[in-house]
Amino acid sequence: MTRRPSLTLARLTLASLTLASLILARLALAGVLLAGLAGAAPALAAPLSYELPDETAGFRPGPGVETAQNNCAVCHSADYIATQPPQMGPAFWDAEVQKMIKVYGAPIDAADAKTIAEYLARTY
Repeated sequence: MTRRPSLTLARLTLASLTLASLILARLALAGVLLAGLAGAAPALAAPLSYELPDETAGFRPGPGVETAQNNCAVCHSADYIATQPPQMGPAFWDAEVQKMIKVYGAPIDAADAKTIAEYLARTY
C-alpha cells in the first residue's frame, strides 16, 4: 500500500491558498475603506461657524469673584456652580475645586484654588 503524499501536499497548498486569499481580500477591503475615509476627510474637516447663546447666569459678587471667573469660566458657566447644593461650606467647596484640578485637569494654582474655595463657600 502506497501513500499519496501529493494529495496531502495538494490539500495543504489549497488550504494555504485559501488562507492567503482571505488575508488578501481583507487587506483589499481595508484599503478601500481607508481610501474612502481619506476622500471624506476634507468634507469632515470643513469649518463650522456658530454663535453661542448669551450667558444666563453670572458669578455672584463677593471677595474672590474675579479669581473664580478667571479660572472656573474657562471650562464651565456660573450655571454649573449654581446647580450645586446650597450652603455646603468650605470642606465641600474645597473638595469640588480639588476635583476640578485633579480629575478634570483644571490649571489652577494652589493660591487661586484656596481663594476660589473660600469665595464659593461664602457666596454659594
